[in-house]
Amino acid sequence: MTDPVLTEDFKRWIGNRKILSFGSNDGAAPLAFQTWHRFKEAFPPELLAHAFERSGLDIKRCLDPFGGSGTTGLACQMLGIESTTVEINPFFVDVIGAKLHRYNLDNLVDRLAEVRRRARSTTVDYETYFAHVPRTFIQPGMGERWLYNRDVAQRLANLLAAIEEVPEPDVSRLFRIIVGGFLTEVSNATISGKGRRYRRNWKQSPCNPDRVETEFARRTENAIRDIQSFSQRPEVTAKVIRSDARMVDLDESFEISVFSPPYPNSFDYTDVYNLELWMLGYLRGSDDNRSLRTSTISSHVQLSREYAEPPQGSITLDRALAQLDEAKDRLWNRWIPAMVGSYFSDLLAVLSRVHTNLTSKGQCWIVVGDSSYAGVSVPVAKILSELLPTRGWSTKQNSAFRQMRSSVQQGWRPDLAESLLVLERTI
Repeated sequence: MTDPVLTEDFKRWIGNRKILSFGSNDGAAPLAFQTWHRFKEAFPPELLAHAFERSGLDIKRCLDPFGGSGTTGLACQMLGIESTTVEINPFFVDVIGAKLHRYNLDNLVDRLAEVRRRARSTTVDYETYFAHVPRTFIQPGMGERWLYNRDVAQRLANLLAAIEEVPEPDVSRLFRIIVGGFLTEVSNATISGKGRRYRRNWKQSPCNPDRVETEFARRTENAIRDIQSFSQRPEVTAKVIRSDARMVDLDESFEISVFSPPYPNSFDYTDVYNLELWMLGYLRGSDDNRSLRTSTISSHVQLSREYAEPPQGSITLDRALAQLDEAKDRLWNRWIPAMVGSYFSDLLAVLSRVHTNLTSKGQCWIVVGDSSYAGVSVPVAKILSELLPTRGWSTKQNSAFRQMRSSVQQGWRPDLAESLLVLERTI
């Protein structure tokens, strides 16, 4: 049994930086590939190296059932470990796939020149091209509000139509996710917390439409530099599967699984990326939108959906649900207790799938975060530690490494723990 050796590519990738923790706040640093799209929260790749080293296992394959920004797959590739990533969000699936793919650099440069030339010389009907997006997106919008001015929408339509003409699907995918990386920057909105808000004086200071082309050129050239810098990274299998992690079927085994699920903070992570999902054509109508949002685990209450019954076996969860029921008149949404109970049922369903595909004594390294509603704490790591012993898992480590702030409704207090939970398969 051998400890994995940090490859030169991995060490060069992370540089000499020092991280404060393995929390989701420390993974958003500007590393190569990770800058292609801004993800506010992602655990650092150092967690993968730490897990592989400390597990004591001879690790050949790693599973991530919540792919997100693709940290697990990319870190595994740098470390020479095979990986399988599961993700339900189609935009994320393309982001991860684009990062992991190996490109012909000369072809990339040629295709970039062709796309830029075609986007400048061809004009498409932007109203037809974006006919599927919500009315609030394109000027004149609704209620005197819109996210994209007409001239910006025109440039985006020209560019995206030109990208569709690229004959190689992997190159077209890369260019498309590059556009996704600056859709907010050329809009009338700005990122605020986990959501977006309109920029101050956005009508008086509109976005220059030339920025569409300059951002695309700059970001694609940066991506090509990343690809070139790490073109010799280890050649290992790196699969990306679009599926609901609660019901995915995998026909392979893994020694370890490293991931971070959405936190039960009543926030719809799908909605954060609605610009990318709609503008890039992943969503073509309200049915697509609802189907995607109800395919995620129960971590939010932004739309009506069916919630699973809470699992049995945790005194802490039972107490929290009882307290939430007593506080229901003070909750901002009446479905919060049902969401919290269903969240743990969904997580257990995911962990059951992982358990099935882990080798004997295989491990799960999970970054989880607590939540709080009306002063009622929901300590996720503690609840999972109580639920899992009767479901084929033992807890090897449960350590809080960062305090997160609660929501504005809860006073913005730093009283929510983010924890690393290390589990081992026992049966």
